[in-house]
Amino acid sequence: MTQPSPELPPEPRESRPFHIEDALAALIMAVLCVITFANVLTRYFTNISFAFTEEFSVFLVVVMTFIGAATAFTRGHHLAITFLVDKLPARGRLWQRRFALACGLAMFGVLTWYGALMWWDDFETGLTSPGLGVPQWWYTLSVPVLSALVEFRLLQLLFKRAPA
Repeated sequence: MTQPSPELPPEPRESRPFHIEDALAALIMAVLCVITFANVLTRYFTNISFAFTEEFSVFLVVVMTFIGAATAFTRGHHLAITFLVDKLPARGRLWQRRFALACGLAMFGVLTWYGALMWWDDFETGLTSPGLGVPQWWYTLSVPVLSALVEFRLLQLLFKRAPA
């Protein structure tokens, strides 16, 4: 009688925490593909374009930019010039990293504030979008909300784990 071969342990997977930004990015890309493809087909067969696609596509690209920024900061893949920083001792690199995160917080804080002012102005004046005629504040609300999301991710990096 042969003995059963021992089970091989599963190969280790690289695990990283799931963030809502991953699902939002996939959803936005899917919507962008569908509406752009529908517009191309409509133009090809009828010589008429959907009016809303450009306006909505621009909005989705702006949203995707903020989501990408939040994801890049979370994963440490944001743009960085490290020629001089790499020459610093470990403690200097740590303080430089904290300073860079604090600068990011300040920048997105300003963007949150002025985005909220822009949203309030659009809300108060009743401005409508040029393509669909919907209230413009529907679009501009994304700027302060998503800037705050980036700030939240930066705060997570600054306080929850020691920056490398």
